[in-house]
Amino acid sequence: MTTSLILNVIGPDRPGLVNAIADRASACGANWLESRLANLAGQFAGIIHLQVPDEHADVLTQALQALETQGLRIAVTRAQSAAADPAARTLQLDLVGQDHPGIVKEISHVLFSRGISIDELATECVEGSMSGGTLFHATARLHVPASVSTESLRETLESLADDLMVDVELDSPSGA
Repeated sequence: MTTSLILNVIGPDRPGLVNAIADRASACGANWLESRLANLAGQFAGIIHLQVPDEHADVLTQALQALETQGLRIAVTRAQSAAADPAARTLQLDLVGQDHPGIVKEISHVLFSRGISIDELATECVEGSMSGGTLFHATARLHVPASVSTESLRETLESLADDLMVDVELDSPSGA
């Protein structure tokens, strides 16, 4: 049997951090399944999904947490499988507009109020080539319950987009 571990990792960025985690995982027979890692404002930050033999889960957890002496904080959580809603569907949300506070708050509130889960969210600020200002760009993969119509969600998001002065697109992940 195996145990799934989710790692939340943060610390000052420097070479060798991924290697330090991978060395400890490999030494315990763990399989690195998924990760999202990034340098954010000089901090190495990420989440990692490992699968490890049950008998090595505690040893691996201790080995990873020992990296704190090197300035790397790692929180380890044992993952539980969630029951999937077979009627739910996945939609892709793309948003771009002049950067200003509150964009994520307003969009996430609309999604939450309709029972929509954000499976993945990536955001960035980039310099606008023609506008000269900073553009905010967000891409999200949404888990939408069958009870929420795509058209009504699209209309609500487009109305909010007008208020926020951003452009929003909502499509299936394949773009179909």
